[in-house]
Amino acid sequence: MSKNTFGTNFTVTTFGESHGNALGCIVDGCPSKLNIDIEKIQAALDRRRPGNHNQGEKGNACVTERKEADQVEILSGVKDGLSLGTPIAMMIRNTSQHSKDYGNLEFTYRPGHADYTFDQKFDFRDFRGGGRSSGRETAARVAAGAIAQVITENAGIKITAYTIKAAGISATKRNLDEIEQNPLRAPDNEAAKAMQERIEEIRKQGDSAGAIIECVVSGVPAGLGDPVFDKLDAMLAHAMLSIGAVKGIEFGSGFDAADMTGSMNNDPMRASDNGYGVEFVTNNAGGILGGISNGNDIIFRLAVKPVPSIYQKQETVMKTDKGYENVDLEIKGRHDVCLAPRIVPVVEAMAAIVLADAILS
Repeated sequence: MSKNTFGTNFTVTTFGESHGNALGCIVDGCPSKLNIDIEKIQAALDRRRPGNHNQGEKGNACVTERKEADQVEILSGVKDGLSLGTPIAMMIRNTSQHSKDYGNLEFTYRPGHADYTFDQKFDFRDFRGGGRSSGRETAARVAAGAIAQVITENAGIKITAYTIKAAGISATKRNLDEIEQNPLRAPDNEAAKAMQERIEEIRKQGDSAGAIIECVVSGVPAGLGDPVFDKLDAMLAHAMLSIGAVKGIEFGSGFDAADMTGSMNNDPMRASDNGYGVEFVTNNAGGILGGISNGNDIIFRLAVKPVPSIYQKQETVMKTDKGYENVDLEIKGRHDVCLAPRIVPVVEAMAAIVLADAILS
């Protein structure tokens, strides 16, 4: 299997399967003498991990009952808390696999999953939890993103993602102080309560729910990105759409721009008070023009599909020696109901990896 590496100057390669012995990443291109705090890497993983019951996850109807410690080990590239400038390898061991829950999936394809397409490409797959296509692979991305965030934070860049819609219920305000105060990681505690109640109803029905995640990147200087194939928004889109559950992305005014006129969608520009800079009156462009950051906040939103593993009988097919036959499938195991709270740190990590790569170009 190829294409397990992302980035050009700051590169991240992930490895491992959902039910293998371990998963992890190799980060290359990291400058030397950066402060690498393993506790910060672990804190990032703790926000994403299943079975987490901190303040942001307590009583969460969204998440799986699978409990993983997600304890990170740094294998190389760091000495005395400083990066060496050599590849940084990190590993996270799997400790709570229930592979027996997937015994009926060796030849049967789960609707909404990558089982069929993996078979078509490789003629062989790890059916236990989806292997490389599992959302568990994103733990390695979050570890790598914590390294990238050292670079972005040193550049004065702040990345904040949050849930603005889940199970059909939207946040009506953007109070970033409330993101870690509710199970949905929404900037609106009241809306988060309604989301949680609706998700609990969906969970009892054996079903799942989708969500919309918004990300705001502040402190980005003008001039990051390239004007043709490696546009900054194109690279962010590549990163976000590489997250298995993400099915759509929009920047700034996004799809609403299709209903605007140019005079409505263009962002007026004014000289700053001291005359040495440029300010934008609005931000319909989402902080990127011609593939290059313009100094505004970068703002994008992601459509996250409902979790495909649901506890309802579904129609599918089974692969046999004679071809395929129609069967009904009832999925077992432990699965999320809505990915919103756990995908937020993944979005932040992938945004940091893209921006670190752009900073080092």
